[in-house]
Amino acid sequence: MHTLKNWDPENEAVWESEARRIAFRNLWISIPNLLMAFGVWIYWSIIINVMQGLHDSSPSLYAFNGPGDQPLSGPAYQALLYTLPAVAGLAGATLRIPNSFMIAVCGGRNVNFMTTLLLALPALGTGLALQNPQTPFITYIVLASLCGVGGGAFASSMSNINFFFPKRMQGLSLGLNAGLGNLGVSVFQFAIPWIITFGFFGGPSRTFKGNPVWLQNAGYAWVPILLLLALLAALFMNNLAQHNTGSTLNAIGKFLWLEALGYAGVFVSVALLLASKTWNLSPGMELLATLLNVAAAIALTMLLMRFATPASARAILQKQFAIFTQKHNWIMTYLYVMTFGSFIGYASAFPKLLKDVFGYIRVDPGGAPLPEALVNPDAPNVLLYAFLGAAMGAAIRPLGGWLSDKLGGARVTQWSTLIMIGAALACAAVIRLANASPHPHTLFLPFLLLFILLFATTGIGNGSTFRMIAVIFPKEFAGPVLGWTSAVAAYGAFLIPAIFAMQIKAGKPEYALYGFAFYYVTCLALNWWYYARKNAEIPC
Repeated sequence: MHTLKNWDPENEAVWESEARRIAFRNLWISIPNLLMAFGVWIYWSIIINVMQGLHDSSPSLYAFNGPGDQPLSGPAYQALLYTLPAVAGLAGATLRIPNSFMIAVCGGRNVNFMTTLLLALPALGTGLALQNPQTPFITYIVLASLCGVGGGAFASSMSNINFFFPKRMQGLSLGLNAGLGNLGVSVFQFAIPWIITFGFFGGPSRTFKGNPVWLQNAGYAWVPILLLLALLAALFMNNLAQHNTGSTLNAIGKFLWLEALGYAGVFVSVALLLASKTWNLSPGMELLATLLNVAAAIALTMLLMRFATPASARAILQKQFAIFTQKHNWIMTYLYVMTFGSFIGYASAFPKLLKDVFGYIRVDPGGAPLPEALVNPDAPNVLLYAFLGAAMGAAIRPLGGWLSDKLGGARVTQWSTLIMIGAALACAAVIRLANASPHPHTLFLPFLLLFILLFATTGIGNGSTFRMIAVIFPKEFAGPVLGWTSAVAAYGAFLIPAIFAMQIKAGKPEYALYGFAFYYVTCLALNWWYYARKNAEIPC
């Protein structure tokens, strides 16, 4: 009943008579499931902002200790809170690796159902933890890791939708699934500041900016919605017979096993991350350790998938592993890190970056550095604006796919990358001016507009690079490549908050953006050489 036989969307007659309706039904259910997955994965970006505000007003609330069991404050406390979205990003990116290959092993319907069902667990746990402001920090680390299921969902969701639509509609269908799914970030960033002002789940309230808030709602509110969407996926989505997933129970067992393999990689990488926080590394060595952590997470998860999966699933995986012998898989992975990695990384860091740059005064009226930053009484309420960047990046993503269908993905990627370079450098310049001003809030508007522009170009680039993949690779490889590139790019949700945390601690957050701009320049050259120039190897 739920498995489609002889599925062939490229057959025009079959597409118009029946397949179109089935494909779009799966897409319309996939989108809200992916939206919720993104939201739960990234909601730490808002939660830590409120936690920091509550701690600023009452240091006994959400107080955490550092090395030697000493209470943290100032930049050290601010840097610590970035760990939560970073851990969620690390877990989500690592789980994308098994999710990249999961559709052919477990089936699209089964994967969507189980993913959404599992997300209800960290949402419930987050509510319970936030209800008690004395909850240990390690509990939040565990919950952020569990939220990684939502990050992993993107790889399987995109791979699944790729099979349902003809190649001529890949840009639009993948753009809709990804773009509207990505809106989960901004939906949660917009909704959570409002949801926490109501006491409909009970429990104690705290005072934030003069008003009572129930921060636990940031977790509790999503549980019933997740359960409903899981049910819709089970009832109305489809598997494809070509994937040979077996019975539903068998497919769910394989899903849980692959997720467990991913979590083995998550456990090791999160343990390394926490250990590195105690090593007192220089900024350069800390960056190197962060990059090596990503490499270790990828390598371990891939090895476990290669050698620790059941024989039947292993045979299917090995066929898909052929993508790793193809040069353009690696090139497109590098380019997609620039687009989606930047989008999801900035989405994780942006709300708190606004608070850290404009919420504190670091110099006196004469411009001399203060011994300790002061809370800026004129700071804007960043929670009113935090969702705008991710909303722009997600909403404009389908436009990137549509433009690429018309103009070519490589050309759209080239122009969006040029703008990303300029926007990143301009944002860095504004941060530098704000840190040297006794009135940093006067620079808030230009910074906000520049960062929204940066988000917009990441969104357009998301759509254009996915369109390039659909053109470069045959369908049997395009799905795994889409999943793999999105898996590696998702480490942006770990790397960008982690890098901002390093530079916030060092007092130079603009240096992070200088580094990102340099990386974008290398992407510009690579895209031009292989895909965008005249007589390129694969014009697309």
